[in-house]
Amino acid sequence: MKTNAGEAGDTVSSESQDEKNLIQTNVQNMGFAEADIGAEAVLSTIMSPHGKVVEITGDFDDAMKLAFEAKDIELTPEEDKKLVRKIDLCLFPLMSILYAVQFMDKTTNSNAAIMGLLKDLKMTGNQYTWVGSSFYFGYLLGLFILPPLLQKTKYFMKLLCAIIVVWGMVLALHSAPTVNYASFIFLRCLLGFFESAVTPAFTIITAQYWKKEEQFLRICIWFGFNGLGGIWGSGMAYGLYTRSDSYSIPAWKIVFITTGCITIFVGMLMAAHLPDSPQNAWFLTKREKLLLVQRIRGNQQGFGNHNIKKHQIIEALKDPRTWLYFLYSVAADIPNGGLTNFQSILIKGDFGFTTDKSLLVAMGMAAVEWVGLPVFGFASYYCSKKKIKYLEDRLVWSMISTSLVLIACCMLAYADKDRHARLGGLMLTYIAPVAFICVLANISANTLGYTKKWTVSSINLLAYAAANIAGPHTFIASQAPHYAGAKTALVVCYACAIVILLALYIINIRENKRRDKLQAAGQVAEIENMEFADLTDFENPYFRYTL
Repeated sequence: MKTNAGEAGDTVSSESQDEKNLIQTNVQNMGFAEADIGAEAVLSTIMSPHGKVVEITGDFDDAMKLAFEAKDIELTPEEDKKLVRKIDLCLFPLMSILYAVQFMDKTTNSNAAIMGLLKDLKMTGNQYTWVGSSFYFGYLLGLFILPPLLQKTKYFMKLLCAIIVVWGMVLALHSAPTVNYASFIFLRCLLGFFESAVTPAFTIITAQYWKKEEQFLRICIWFGFNGLGGIWGSGMAYGLYTRSDSYSIPAWKIVFITTGCITIFVGMLMAAHLPDSPQNAWFLTKREKLLLVQRIRGNQQGFGNHNIKKHQIIEALKDPRTWLYFLYSVAADIPNGGLTNFQSILIKGDFGFTTDKSLLVAMGMAAVEWVGLPVFGFASYYCSKKKIKYLEDRLVWSMISTSLVLIACCMLAYADKDRHARLGGLMLTYIAPVAFICVLANISANTLGYTKKWTVSSINLLAYAAANIAGPHTFIASQAPHYAGAKTALVVCYACAIVILLALYIINIRENKRRDKLQAAGQVAEIENMEFADLTDFENPYFRYTL
Protein backbone atom coordinates (compact mmCIF):
# COMPACT_ATOMS: atom_id res chain seq x y z
CA MET A 1 0.00 0.00 0.00
CA LYS A 2 1.55 3.33 -1.07
CA THR A 3 0.02 6.69 -0.20
CA ASN A 4 1.06 10.31 -0.43
CA ALA A 5 2.28 12.16 2.69
CA GLY A 6 1.68 15.45 0.94
CA GLU A 7 -2.06 14.76 0.96
CA ALA A 8 -2.27 14.02 4.69
CA GLY A 9 -4.80 16.05 6.55
CA ASP A 10 -7.57 15.85 3.86
CA THR A 11 -11.14 15.79 5.10
CA VAL A 12 -12.36 12.37 6.21
CA SER A 13 -15.33 11.05 4.22
CA SER A 14 -18.48 10.13 6.11
CA GLU A 15 -18.83 6.40 6.84
CA SER A 16 -20.54 4.42 9.53
CA GLN A 17 -18.54 4.25 12.76
CA ASP A 18 -18.45 0.44 12.69
CA GLU A 19 -17.01 0.36 9.16
CA LYS A 20 -14.46 3.03 10.05
CA ASN A 21 -13.34 1.09 13.15
CA LEU A 22 -12.97 -2.10 11.07
CA ILE A 23 -10.81 -0.38 8.44
CA GLN A 24 -8.79 1.36 11.13
CA THR A 25 -8.03 -2.02 12.75
CA ASN A 26 -6.88 -3.47 9.43
CA VAL A 27 -4.61 -0.50 8.78
CA GLN A 28 -3.10 -0.73 12.27
CA ASN A 29 -2.13 -4.32 11.53
CA MET A 30 -0.12 -3.03 8.55
CA GLY A 31 1.84 -0.64 10.73
CA PHE A 32 -0.40 2.44 10.52
CA ALA A 33 -2.58 3.97 13.17
CA GLU A 34 -5.34 5.79 11.28
CA ALA A 35 -6.75 6.23 7.77
CA ASP A 36 -9.05 8.70 6.10
CA ILE A 37 -11.93 6.74 4.69
CA GLY A 38 -13.29 7.39 1.22
CA ALA A 39 -12.78 6.83 -2.46
CA GLU A 40 -9.10 7.78 -2.08
CA ALA A 41 -7.97 6.58 1.33
CA VAL A 42 -5.16 8.75 2.66
CA LEU A 43 -3.01 7.97 5.68
CA SER A 44 -2.63 10.79 8.18
CA THR A 45 -0.81 8.85 10.91
CA ILE A 46 1.83 6.13 11.03
CA MET A 47 3.17 3.76 13.65
CA SER A 48 6.70 4.65 14.73
CA PRO A 49 9.44 2.01 15.33
CA HIS A 50 8.75 2.50 19.06
CA GLY A 51 5.07 1.64 18.72
CA LYS A 52 3.69 5.17 19.02
CA VAL A 53 1.14 6.82 16.78
CA VAL A 54 2.76 9.66 14.78
CA GLU A 55 0.57 12.22 13.05
CA ILE A 56 1.76 13.32 9.62
CA THR A 57 0.70 16.95 9.49
CA GLY A 58 0.94 19.54 6.75
CA ASP A 59 3.98 21.15 8.44
CA PHE A 60 6.49 19.62 6.06
CA ASP A 61 10.13 20.09 5.21
CA ASP A 62 10.96 22.82 2.66
CA ALA A 63 12.05 20.11 0.22
CA MET A 64 8.45 18.87 -0.06
CA LYS A 65 7.75 21.80 -2.41
CA LEU A 66 10.06 20.22 -4.97
CA ALA A 67 9.45 16.56 -4.09
CA PHE A 68 6.26 16.17 -6.17
CA GLU A 69 7.91 17.68 -9.25
CA ALA A 70 10.96 15.48 -8.76
CA LYS A 71 9.21 12.14 -8.26
CA ASP A 72 9.27 11.18 -11.96
CA ILE A 73 12.87 12.31 -12.54
CA GLU A 74 15.54 9.62 -12.64
CA LEU A 75 18.95 10.53 -11.27
CA THR A 76 21.61 8.82 -13.39
CA PRO A 77 25.10 8.07 -11.98
CA GLU A 78 26.61 10.57 -14.43
CA GLU A 79 24.23 13.33 -13.36
CA ASP A 80 24.82 12.48 -9.72
CA LYS A 81 28.60 12.85 -10.05
CA LYS A 82 28.24 16.10 -11.96
CA LEU A 83 25.82 17.54 -9.40
CA VAL A 84 27.87 16.67 -6.33
CA ARG A 85 31.01 18.05 -8.03
CA LYS A 86 29.19 21.31 -8.75
CA ILE A 87 27.96 21.59 -5.15
CA ASP A 88 31.46 20.87 -3.81
CA LEU A 89 33.03 23.56 -6.02
CA CYS A 90 30.42 26.21 -5.25
CA LEU A 91 30.07 25.69 -1.48
CA PHE A 92 33.22 24.06 -0.17
CA PRO A 93 35.94 26.65 -0.78
CA LEU A 94 34.21 29.43 1.17
CA MET A 95 32.98 27.09 3.93
CA SER A 96 36.51 25.78 4.41
CA ILE A 97 38.10 29.23 4.36
CA LEU A 98 35.62 30.53 6.93
CA TYR A 99 36.34 27.59 9.23
CA ALA A 100 40.06 28.33 8.93
CA VAL A 101 39.39 31.99 9.77
CA GLN A 102 37.21 31.20 12.79
CA PHE A 103 39.93 28.95 14.24
CA MET A 104 42.56 31.60 13.57
CA ASP A 105 40.33 34.11 15.37
CA LYS A 106 39.83 31.74 18.28
CA THR A 107 43.56 31.18 18.79
CA THR A 108 44.79 34.76 18.34
CA ASN A 109 45.08 35.19 22.08
CA SER A 110 47.33 32.09 22.32
CA ASN A 111 49.81 33.64 19.87
CA ALA A 112 49.39 37.11 21.36
CA ALA A 113 50.14 35.69 24.83
CA ILE A 114 53.81 35.06 23.94
CA MET A 115 54.07 38.30 21.93
CA GLY A 116 53.53 40.67 24.86
CA LEU A 117 49.80 40.47 25.61
CA LEU A 118 50.30 39.18 29.17
CA LYS A 119 52.80 41.91 30.02
CA ASP A 120 50.90 44.80 28.41
CA LEU A 121 47.59 43.90 30.10
CA LYS A 122 49.41 43.16 33.38
CA MET A 123 48.05 39.62 33.76
CA THR A 124 49.27 37.66 36.77
CA GLY A 125 48.60 34.23 38.27
CA ASN A 126 45.63 32.46 36.68
CA GLN A 127 44.21 35.56 34.97
CA TYR A 128 45.18 34.29 31.51
CA THR A 129 43.26 31.09 32.24
CA TRP A 130 40.06 33.19 32.42
CA VAL A 131 40.88 34.73 29.04
CA GLY A 132 40.53 31.26 27.52
CA SER A 133 37.37 30.46 29.48
CA SER A 134 35.65 33.79 28.83
CA PHE A 135 35.33 33.03 25.11
CA TYR A 136 33.21 30.00 25.92
CA PHE A 137 31.00 31.81 28.43
CA GLY A 138 29.91 33.94 25.49
CA TYR A 139 29.68 30.81 23.34
CA LEU A 140 27.28 29.24 25.86
CA LEU A 141 24.98 32.25 25.81
CA GLY A 142 25.05 32.41 22.01
CA LEU A 143 23.83 28.80 21.71
CA PHE A 144 20.54 29.76 23.39
CA ILE A 145 19.95 32.68 21.02
CA LEU A 146 21.61 32.35 17.61
CA PRO A 147 20.72 28.75 16.51
CA PRO A 148 16.95 29.33 17.14
CA LEU A 149 17.16 32.58 15.16
CA LEU A 150 18.90 30.80 12.29
CA GLN A 151 16.23 28.10 12.25
CA LYS A 152 13.35 30.60 12.22
CA THR A 153 14.66 32.88 9.49
CA LYS A 154 14.25 32.28 5.76
CA TYR A 155 17.35 34.45 5.24
CA PHE A 156 19.64 31.86 6.81
CA MET A 157 22.90 32.71 5.03
CA LYS A 158 22.39 36.47 5.16
CA LEU A 159 21.92 36.35 8.93
CA LEU A 160 24.93 34.04 9.36
CA CYS A 161 27.11 36.36 7.27
CA ALA A 162 25.97 39.40 9.27
CA ILE A 163 27.03 37.56 12.44
CA ILE A 164 30.44 36.81 10.87
CA VAL A 165 31.01 40.46 9.94
CA VAL A 166 30.12 41.61 13.47
CA TRP A 167 32.49 39.12 15.10
CA GLY A 168 35.26 40.36 12.80
CA MET A 169 34.61 43.87 14.10
CA VAL A 170 34.71 42.60 17.69
CA LEU A 171 38.02 40.87 17.03
CA ALA A 172 39.58 44.04 15.62
CA LEU A 173 38.42 45.93 18.74
CA HIS A 174 40.72 43.73 20.85
CA SER A 175 43.50 46.13 19.79
CA ALA A 176 41.77 49.33 20.95
CA PRO A 177 44.09 51.67 22.92
CA THR A 178 41.76 51.68 25.93
CA VAL A 179 41.63 47.89 26.26
CA ASN A 180 42.59 46.60 29.71
CA TYR A 181 42.19 43.20 31.32
CA ALA A 182 38.49 43.65 32.16
CA SER A 183 37.51 44.97 28.74
CA PHE A 184 39.60 42.26 27.05
CA ILE A 185 37.62 39.60 28.94
CA PHE A 186 34.37 41.26 27.82
CA LEU A 187 35.48 41.27 24.18
CA ARG A 188 36.43 37.58 24.37
CA CYS A 189 32.92 36.81 25.70
CA LEU A 190 31.38 38.81 22.86
CA LEU A 191 33.55 37.02 20.29
CA GLY A 192 32.47 33.64 21.63
CA PHE A 193 28.80 34.70 21.51
CA PHE A 194 28.94 35.40 17.77
CA GLU A 195 31.17 32.45 16.83
CA SER A 196 28.68 30.04 18.42
CA ALA A 197 26.55 30.24 15.25
CA VAL A 198 29.08 28.72 12.85
CA THR A 199 29.42 25.01 13.71
CA PRO A 200 25.66 24.29 14.08
CA ALA A 201 24.99 26.25 10.87
CA PHE A 202 27.62 24.29 8.93
CA THR A 203 26.24 21.01 10.28
CA ILE A 204 22.81 21.93 8.89
CA ILE A 205 24.25 23.01 5.51
CA THR A 206 26.10 19.69 5.19
CA ALA A 207 22.87 17.76 5.81
CA GLN A 208 21.03 19.83 3.17
CA TYR A 209 23.37 19.18 0.23
CA TRP A 210 25.13 15.84 0.73
CA LYS A 211 24.11 12.23 1.28
CA LYS A 212 24.63 10.93 4.79
CA GLU A 213 27.43 8.60 3.63
CA GLU A 214 29.22 11.65 2.14
CA GLN A 215 28.90 13.90 5.16
CA PHE A 216 31.74 12.54 7.33
CA LEU A 217 34.32 13.18 4.58
CA ARG A 218 32.98 16.68 3.92
CA ILE A 219 33.03 17.62 7.60
CA CYS A 220 36.57 16.19 7.91
CA ILE A 221 37.63 18.53 5.11
CA TRP A 222 36.01 21.78 6.28
CA PHE A 223 36.81 21.08 9.93
CA GLY A 224 40.36 20.15 8.96
CA PHE A 225 40.82 23.69 7.70
CA ASN A 226 41.26 24.56 11.38
CA GLY A 227 44.80 23.44 10.60
CA LEU A 228 45.13 26.03 7.84
CA GLY A 229 43.81 28.61 10.30
CA GLY A 230 46.50 27.59 12.77
CA ILE A 231 49.24 27.81 10.12
CA TRP A 232 47.88 31.12 8.86
CA GLY A 233 47.60 32.65 12.33
CA SER A 234 50.97 31.45 13.61
CA GLY A 235 52.72 32.41 10.36
CA MET A 236 51.24 35.90 10.49
CA ALA A 237 52.16 36.23 14.18
CA TYR A 238 55.72 35.07 13.42
CA GLY A 239 56.15 37.67 10.67
CA LEU A 240 54.79 40.45 12.86
CA TYR A 241 56.84 39.41 15.90
CA THR A 242 60.15 39.29 14.02
CA ARG A 243 59.51 42.84 12.76
CA SER A 244 57.91 44.17 15.93
CA ASP A 245 60.35 47.09 16.16
CA SER A 246 59.01 48.46 12.86
CA TYR A 247 55.51 49.24 14.17
CA SER A 248 54.16 52.11 16.21
CA ILE A 249 51.86 49.77 18.18
CA PRO A 250 52.60 46.39 19.78
CA ALA A 251 52.74 43.50 17.28
CA TRP A 252 50.10 41.49 19.17
CA LYS A 253 47.56 44.27 18.53
CA ILE A 254 48.25 44.12 14.79
CA VAL A 255 47.46 40.39 14.96
CA PHE A 256 43.93 41.22 16.16
CA ILE A 257 43.44 44.02 13.64
CA THR A 258 44.56 41.87 10.71
CA THR A 259 42.54 38.78 11.62
CA GLY A 260 39.47 40.94 12.27
CA CYS A 261 39.69 42.53 8.83
CA ILE A 262 40.16 39.12 7.15
CA THR A 263 37.04 37.84 8.93
CA ILE A 264 34.96 40.82 7.78
CA PHE A 265 36.11 40.31 4.19
CA VAL A 266 35.26 36.57 4.20
CA GLY A 267 31.84 37.30 5.74
CA MET A 268 31.01 39.76 2.97
CA LEU A 269 32.24 37.32 0.33
CA MET A 270 29.98 34.60 1.71
CA ALA A 271 26.98 36.94 1.76
CA ALA A 272 27.49 37.65 -1.94
CA HIS A 273 28.10 34.05 -2.98
CA LEU A 274 26.26 31.50 -0.81
CA PRO A 275 22.47 30.93 -1.02
CA ASP A 276 20.04 30.91 1.91
CA SER A 277 18.84 27.40 1.05
CA PRO A 278 19.12 24.78 -1.73
CA GLN A 279 15.78 25.71 -3.32
CA ASN A 280 17.07 29.20 -4.15
CA ALA A 281 20.68 28.26 -4.89
CA TRP A 282 21.73 30.50 -7.79
CA PHE A 283 24.31 27.98 -9.06
CA LEU A 284 21.71 25.20 -9.57
CA THR A 285 19.28 25.04 -12.47
CA LYS A 286 15.66 24.05 -11.82
CA ARG A 287 16.37 20.50 -12.95
CA GLU A 288 19.46 20.30 -10.72
CA LYS A 289 17.38 21.36 -7.72
CA LEU A 290 14.97 18.53 -8.47
CA LEU A 291 17.88 16.12 -8.86
CA LEU A 292 19.23 17.30 -5.49
CA VAL A 293 15.91 16.38 -3.87
CA GLN A 294 16.16 12.93 -5.44
CA ARG A 295 19.75 12.34 -4.30
CA ILE A 296 19.06 13.23 -0.65
CA ARG A 297 15.89 11.12 -0.32
CA GLY A 298 17.96 8.37 1.30
CA ASN A 299 18.85 10.77 4.13
CA GLN A 300 15.17 10.65 5.19
CA GLN A 301 15.40 14.43 5.66
CA GLY A 302 15.32 17.46 3.41
CA PHE A 303 16.24 21.16 3.45
CA GLY A 304 14.69 22.15 6.78
CA ASN A 305 11.60 23.45 8.55
CA HIS A 306 11.27 26.95 10.02
CA ASN A 307 8.76 26.13 12.76
CA ILE A 308 10.09 25.24 16.20
CA LYS A 309 8.29 22.05 17.30
CA LYS A 310 8.01 21.43 21.03
CA HIS A 311 7.61 17.65 20.72
CA GLN A 312 10.90 17.41 18.82
CA ILE A 313 12.70 19.32 21.59
CA ILE A 314 11.24 16.90 24.16
CA GLU A 315 12.29 13.93 22.05
CA ALA A 316 15.82 15.30 21.78
CA LEU A 317 16.00 15.47 25.57
CA LYS A 318 14.80 11.85 25.87
CA ASP A 319 17.14 10.45 23.21
CA PRO A 320 20.11 8.64 24.86
CA ARG A 321 22.27 9.59 21.85
CA THR A 322 21.89 13.26 22.79
CA TRP A 323 23.51 12.63 26.14
CA LEU A 324 26.20 10.35 24.73
CA TYR A 325 27.13 13.20 22.36
CA PHE A 326 27.07 15.52 25.39
CA LEU A 327 29.32 13.27 27.49
CA TYR A 328 31.73 12.74 24.61
CA SER A 329 32.09 16.49 24.08
CA VAL A 330 32.79 17.00 27.78
CA ALA A 331 35.51 14.32 27.74
CA ALA A 332 37.11 15.43 24.46
CA ASP A 333 36.90 19.20 24.83
CA ILE A 334 38.39 19.64 28.29
CA PRO A 335 41.74 18.76 26.64
CA ASN A 336 40.85 20.94 23.64
CA GLY A 337 40.17 23.99 25.80
CA GLY A 338 43.46 23.60 27.61
CA LEU A 339 45.65 22.95 24.58
CA THR A 340 44.04 25.65 22.40
CA ASN A 341 44.88 28.37 24.91
CA PHE A 342 48.13 27.02 26.35
CA GLN A 343 49.70 25.48 23.27
CA SER A 344 52.17 28.32 22.61
CA ILE A 345 52.95 28.72 26.31
CA LEU A 346 53.55 24.96 26.63
CA ILE A 347 55.83 24.89 23.57
CA LYS A 348 57.85 27.82 24.87
CA GLY A 349 58.00 26.80 28.53
CA ASP A 350 57.96 22.98 28.57
CA PHE A 351 60.09 22.46 25.46
CA GLY A 352 62.34 25.50 25.87
CA PHE A 353 61.84 27.13 22.47
CA THR A 354 62.21 30.86 21.90
CA THR A 355 59.11 32.92 21.01
CA ASP A 356 59.77 32.95 17.27
CA LYS A 357 60.58 29.22 17.15
CA SER A 358 57.48 28.47 19.25
CA LEU A 359 55.34 30.10 16.57
CA LEU A 360 57.06 28.05 13.85
CA VAL A 361 56.56 24.81 15.80
CA ALA A 362 52.87 25.72 16.21
CA MET A 363 52.60 25.94 12.42
CA GLY A 364 53.93 22.38 12.11
CA MET A 365 51.36 21.14 14.61
CA ALA A 366 48.54 22.84 12.75
CA ALA A 367 49.71 21.12 9.55
CA VAL A 368 49.13 17.75 11.25
CA GLU A 369 45.46 18.68 11.67
CA TRP A 370 45.06 20.14 8.17
CA VAL A 371 46.42 16.96 6.56
CA GLY A 372 45.46 14.34 9.15
CA LEU A 373 41.72 14.99 9.38
CA PRO A 374 40.99 14.68 5.63
CA VAL A 375 43.20 11.54 5.51
CA PHE A 376 40.95 9.86 8.09
CA GLY A 377 37.90 11.09 6.18
CA PHE A 378 39.14 9.64 2.88
CA ALA A 379 40.14 6.37 4.58
CA SER A 380 36.65 5.99 6.02
CA TYR A 381 35.04 6.86 2.66
CA TYR A 382 37.25 4.37 0.79
CA CYS A 383 36.48 1.54 3.22
CA SER A 384 32.78 2.38 2.98
CA LYS A 385 32.89 2.14 -0.82
CA LYS A 386 34.74 -1.19 -0.63
CA LYS A 387 32.37 -2.47 2.08
CA ILE A 388 35.23 -3.49 4.37
CA LYS A 389 33.57 -4.86 7.48
CA TYR A 390 33.83 -2.62 10.56
CA LEU A 391 36.24 -0.22 8.83
CA GLU A 392 33.31 1.09 6.77
CA ASP A 393 31.85 2.42 10.05
CA ARG A 394 32.93 5.96 10.87
CA LEU A 395 32.53 5.37 14.61
CA VAL A 396 35.22 2.70 14.35
CA TRP A 397 37.54 5.28 12.78
CA SER A 398 36.70 7.71 15.58
CA MET A 399 37.70 5.10 18.17
CA ILE A 400 40.93 4.35 16.27
CA SER A 401 41.86 8.04 16.12
CA THR A 402 41.01 8.61 19.80
CA SER A 403 43.14 5.58 20.77
CA LEU A 404 46.07 7.13 18.90
CA VAL A 405 45.48 10.43 20.69
CA LEU A 406 45.40 8.60 24.04
CA ILE A 407 48.83 7.11 23.24
CA ALA A 408 50.03 10.59 22.23
CA CYS A 409 48.87 12.04 25.56
CA CYS A 410 50.73 9.30 27.42
CA MET A 411 53.87 10.27 25.48
CA LEU A 412 53.34 13.93 26.37
CA ALA A 413 52.65 13.23 30.04
CA TYR A 414 55.14 10.50 30.91
CA ALA A 415 58.14 10.81 28.55
CA ASP A 416 59.81 13.19 30.99
CA LYS A 417 63.38 12.73 29.77
CA ASP A 418 62.72 12.70 26.03
CA ARG A 419 61.75 16.12 24.67
CA HIS A 420 61.26 14.80 21.15
CA ALA A 421 58.82 12.10 22.32
CA ARG A 422 56.83 14.69 24.25
CA LEU A 423 56.77 17.02 21.25
CA GLY A 424 55.71 14.16 18.98
CA GLY A 425 52.90 13.35 21.40
CA LEU A 426 51.72 16.96 21.43
CA MET A 427 51.69 17.05 17.63
CA LEU A 428 49.72 13.80 17.39
CA THR A 429 46.96 15.24 19.60
CA TYR A 430 46.00 17.34 16.59
CA ILE A 431 44.13 14.39 15.06
CA ALA A 432 41.78 14.41 18.08
CA PRO A 433 39.05 16.31 16.17
CA VAL A 434 38.41 13.21 14.00
CA ALA A 435 36.13 11.79 16.69
CA PHE A 436 34.46 15.15 17.32
CA ILE A 437 33.81 15.37 13.57
CA CYS A 438 32.27 11.91 13.73
CA VAL A 439 29.90 13.18 16.42
CA LEU A 440 29.00 16.18 14.25
CA ALA A 441 28.42 13.84 11.28
CA ASN A 442 26.25 11.61 13.47
CA ILE A 443 24.15 14.59 14.53
CA SER A 444 23.87 15.66 10.89
CA ALA A 445 22.96 12.22 9.50
CA ASN A 446 21.32 10.47 12.45
CA THR A 447 19.15 13.19 13.95
CA LEU A 448 15.95 13.68 11.93
CA GLY A 449 13.47 16.47 12.45
CA TYR A 450 14.75 19.98 11.87
CA THR A 451 13.96 21.23 15.39
CA LYS A 452 15.42 18.08 16.93
CA LYS A 453 18.60 18.46 14.87
CA TRP A 454 19.09 22.07 16.01
CA THR A 455 18.35 21.03 19.62
CA VAL A 456 20.77 18.08 19.68
CA SER A 457 23.46 20.15 17.94
CA SER A 458 23.04 22.95 20.48
CA ILE A 459 23.14 20.57 23.48
CA ASN A 460 26.31 18.99 22.10
CA LEU A 461 27.88 22.43 21.70
CA LEU A 462 26.78 23.40 25.21
CA ALA A 463 28.95 20.54 26.43
CA TYR A 464 31.69 21.70 24.04
CA ALA A 465 31.57 25.21 25.49
CA ALA A 466 31.40 24.09 29.13
CA ALA A 467 34.33 21.71 28.64
CA ASN A 468 36.38 24.43 26.94
CA ILE A 469 35.65 26.69 29.92
CA ALA A 470 36.95 24.02 32.28
CA GLY A 471 39.92 22.99 30.09
CA PRO A 472 42.21 25.98 30.71
CA HIS A 473 41.79 25.52 34.47
CA THR A 474 43.60 22.18 34.29
CA PHE A 475 46.71 24.28 33.53
CA ILE A 476 47.53 25.54 37.02
CA ALA A 477 49.99 28.43 37.22
CA SER A 478 51.93 26.85 40.10
CA GLN A 479 52.67 23.80 37.89
CA ALA A 480 54.30 25.83 35.10
CA PRO A 481 56.18 25.24 32.87
CA HIS A 482 55.48 21.47 32.66
CA TYR A 483 51.83 21.40 33.84
CA ALA A 484 51.88 17.76 35.01
CA GLY A 485 48.27 17.89 36.27
CA ALA A 486 46.95 19.09 32.92
CA LYS A 487 48.78 16.31 31.06
CA THR A 488 47.26 13.67 33.35
CA ALA A 489 43.83 15.18 32.72
CA LEU A 490 44.39 14.69 28.98
CA VAL A 491 45.01 10.97 29.47
CA VAL A 492 41.93 10.45 31.65
CA CYS A 493 39.61 12.43 29.39
CA TYR A 494 40.53 10.62 26.18
CA ALA A 495 40.24 7.21 27.87
CA CYS A 496 36.66 8.13 28.86
CA ALA A 497 35.95 9.37 25.34
CA ILE A 498 36.75 5.95 23.84
CA VAL A 499 34.24 4.24 26.18
CA ILE A 500 31.51 6.76 25.25
CA LEU A 501 32.08 6.28 21.51
CA LEU A 502 31.86 2.51 21.96
CA ALA A 503 28.51 2.91 23.78
CA LEU A 504 27.19 5.06 20.92
CA TYR A 505 28.30 2.45 18.38
CA ILE A 506 26.58 -0.39 20.23
CA ILE A 507 23.29 1.46 20.75
CA ASN A 508 23.04 2.30 17.02
CA ILE A 509 23.80 -1.28 15.93
CA ARG A 510 21.15 -2.70 18.24
CA GLU A 511 18.46 -0.24 17.13
CA ASN A 512 19.15 -0.87 13.43
CA LYS A 513 18.81 -4.63 13.94
CA ARG A 514 15.52 -4.12 15.80
CA ARG A 515 14.12 -1.98 12.98
CA ASP A 516 15.24 -4.48 10.35
CA LYS A 517 13.24 -7.18 12.15
CA LEU A 518 10.13 -4.97 12.19
CA GLN A 519 10.41 -4.32 8.48
CA ALA A 520 11.07 -7.99 7.69
CA ALA A 521 7.92 -8.89 9.61
CA GLY A 522 5.88 -6.62 7.33
CA GLN A 523 5.07 -4.08 10.03
CA VAL A 524 6.22 -1.11 7.96
CA ALA A 525 4.22 0.14 4.97
CA GLU A 526 5.32 2.72 2.40
CA ILE A 527 4.22 6.36 2.21
CA GLU A 528 5.35 8.46 -0.72
CA ASN A 529 7.52 11.48 0.17
CA MET A 530 7.50 10.60 3.89
CA GLU A 531 11.20 11.47 4.02
CA PHE A 532 10.18 15.13 3.62
CA ALA A 533 7.44 15.10 6.29
CA ASP A 534 9.90 16.47 8.92
CA LEU A 535 9.58 13.30 11.02
CA THR A 536 12.24 12.54 13.63
CA ASP A 537 14.45 9.45 13.67
CA PHE A 538 12.22 8.08 16.47
CA GLU A 539 9.13 8.53 14.27
CA ASN A 540 10.39 7.39 10.86
CA PRO A 541 10.28 3.56 10.53
CA TYR A 542 12.40 3.64 7.34
CA PHE A 543 15.36 5.36 8.93
CA ARG A 544 18.54 3.50 9.91
CA TYR A 545 21.33 5.02 11.97
CA THR A 546 24.68 5.38 10.25
CA LEU A 547 27.56 3.81 12.11
